[in-house]
Amino acid sequence: MKLIEKLLEKGSVYFKKGAKLHKLYYLWEAADTFFMTPGKATRGSVHVRDGIDLKRMMTFVMISLLPCILFGLYNVGYQSNLVLSANGVHAIPGIRGALLSYFNITADPQNILFCFLHGATYFIPIYAVTMVVGIFWEVLFSSIRKEEVNEGFFVTAPLYALILPPTIPLWQVALGISFGVVIAKEVFGGTGMNFLNPALAARAFLFFAYPAEISGDLVWIAVDGHTGATALSQFAASGNSVYSFMDAFVGKIPGAIGETSALACIVGGLFLIITRIGSHRIILSCILGAVGTSLWFNFIGSTTNHMFSMPAHYHLVYGGFMFGCMFMATDPVTGAQTLIGQYFYGLLIGVMVILIRVVNPAYPEGMMLAILFGNVFAPLIDYCVMTANIKRRRKRC
Repeated sequence: MKLIEKLLEKGSVYFKKGAKLHKLYYLWEAADTFFMTPGKATRGSVHVRDGIDLKRMMTFVMISLLPCILFGLYNVGYQSNLVLSANGVHAIPGIRGALLSYFNITADPQNILFCFLHGATYFIPIYAVTMVVGIFWEVLFSSIRKEEVNEGFFVTAPLYALILPPTIPLWQVALGISFGVVIAKEVFGGTGMNFLNPALAARAFLFFAYPAEISGDLVWIAVDGHTGATALSQFAASGNSVYSFMDAFVGKIPGAIGETSALACIVGGLFLIITRIGSHRIILSCILGAVGTSLWFNFIGSTTNHMFSMPAHYHLVYGGFMFGCMFMATDPVTGAQTLIGQYFYGLLIGVMVILIRVVNPAYPEGMMLAILFGNVFAPLIDYCVMTANIKRRRKRC
């Protein structure tokens, strides 16, 4: 770290005011504070001081996403190799086969390393396009405003990449993240000013603009040209659980890259709770809201809609519920800020996701829309909580 610190100190002279590269200062500052803590310190007794800054908080979120990323790489390769093996294909076709030929990889779903490397050939291009396009917009807006580059995108990028189907066209990846960064965040002032989660807003744009590619009820398994119904859409059509609860809990089912494993999401979520980055109030109330609403629909029953009979514990492990609950709903910018309000905010999301899944047969997923719905109502929830607190204080006076 000492070597990096010296290199950054020597390089900083080229980006100071009046230097040749001053116009790129905002990009330099982002790289500088990524490795080292900012040189500025708040002084005075009126400020709350903490040992963690925004970049360290984002680093913790990135660490919490590692289980989902690693398992997502494996599962994408596993599902792809499973389909190829079932069709009698033992060699990975196309450019990916050429890239993996160095490792002499065959379409064997039992080889963990080969599944992991195969899955990486899908995730890395999506993540790379997301980073390049997103950082371009971040630097552009920071330069125009003459402000430092907001570090929030370093979390938005992996979240966005993990909630996409593995074979989505890369031009759609670029278009979606452009919408999420520009329309859902930068036009409102950047990180901390947005009221919608940028990653979910980007996916919502793709969902409504290109429903054939990212419809929510059909997802591409990582084999070009092969589609397969998700666990939720299969249950909605037949009323039967095609995958066991344990397979869904572990994540060995088709789905978006990082959403399939409830176990990986829980591990990452626990890390966020322990480090106090994620709110346990939102997570707990979201789960309780989903379970309570699901049990209510089980009690009502239906002879025409199979989703009424779906057990509550399957709702928790199917689709993107656990991923959204742990990483999206707990976004400190777009979620409720008051402690009591966080319970109502999480409860609202939990209820809404089951309502969308059960009552709306056209879209059996629901978590994305439920969280965006919660984002819209978060300021109102906080306002009501604060107003109630003020009234109680006045009565005590």
